[in-house]
Amino acid sequence: MKTSDFDYELPPERIAQTPIEPRDHSRLMVVDAESGAVAHRRFDDVLEYLRPGDALVLNETRVIPARLIGQKADTGVPVEVLLLRRENATDWEALVRPGRRLKPGAVCVFGDGALSCEILGNVPETGGRRVRFRYEGVFEELLDRLGEMPLPPYIHEKLQDRERYQTVYAKTDGSAAAPTAGLHFTPELLRRVEEKGVRIVRVLLHVGLGTFRPVQEENIEDHPMHSEWYQVTREAADALNETRRAGGRIVCVGTTSTRTLETVADSQGIFHPGSGETSIFIYPGVPIKAVDCLITNFHLPQSTLLMLVSALLGRERTLALYRTAVAENYRFFSFGDAMLILGHRAPYVVEEDGSWRDLRA
Repeated sequence: MKTSDFDYELPPERIAQTPIEPRDHSRLMVVDAESGAVAHRRFDDVLEYLRPGDALVLNETRVIPARLIGQKADTGVPVEVLLLRRENATDWEALVRPGRRLKPGAVCVFGDGALSCEILGNVPETGGRRVRFRYEGVFEELLDRLGEMPLPPYIHEKLQDRERYQTVYAKTDGSAAAPTAGLHFTPELLRRVEEKGVRIVRVLLHVGLGTFRPVQEENIEDHPMHSEWYQVTREAADALNETRRAGGRIVCVGTTSTRTLETVADSQGIFHPGSGETSIFIYPGVPIKAVDCLITNFHLPQSTLLMLVSALLGRERTLALYRTAVAENYRFFSFGDAMLILGHRAPYVVEEDGSWRDLRA
């Protein structure tokens, strides 16, 4: 499959620059994977489509203010460091700008020297750098004071409230980007979900470069995914297995929750507790073992996220739905509207020669 097979035209004005208020008043496209029926609803209507006995899976990661703006210590040249993944108490993997001036040994300073970092070396697989911070006091407190929320480059409006780029259930610091499908939920909506008899299951995946890195290879199978840290507790795995045994559906909020569950599920769809790094890449032809339904936003052309959605619905159907979303004036990307995919069944077969055939094309 070619990366260009996952392209579509999107007018720039369809890219959401600010979030909807209140959160759950965004729009929701509901897609029945079996019948092909499509409904246009409001997000809080999602309650109508959840059943008692289902499990709603949330990624409780919390976005850190990972964007640091400072200066190169010896020249005063403006620099930007975007933190991706912590390696130990002082060292991080990061993206830096301007990359050509920040070679190993260079020092960057932030907040009049309250925080500084030295460039240690390159990370060839991501084009990033390893950096070592020097500071006095508590690093998290300095980062909270000096850092900015790492909004995607297609958002040009300044975010007035940092918490608006967090889910209301965010708990564990570690992400460089929000699991945006969860931004639509309010505490009240989650309360009503539980009152309906839907079990809420919390997992963790710290969103990093792997989720958003552009696919640059011509063939998508050649794209290397950057690894991200995940955790599924014994309690969460048991709850998911109990849901499945009782005939309930596994409803994932977001592609990050989906990737987490597909990482810990075996070939029979049984969930196992675990933690570590995952670089799972889901695209048409990769079996979906664990997830029955998905709540997700509308994703960038040629992105790994769009490819994951296409693994559930089929590529041609997914692109047709995206064209419908454009025509119906849905808002796209991080602060945009949502899609609910119901009743997933694998829409493809893999032939003996390894090629794939889309059953819903």
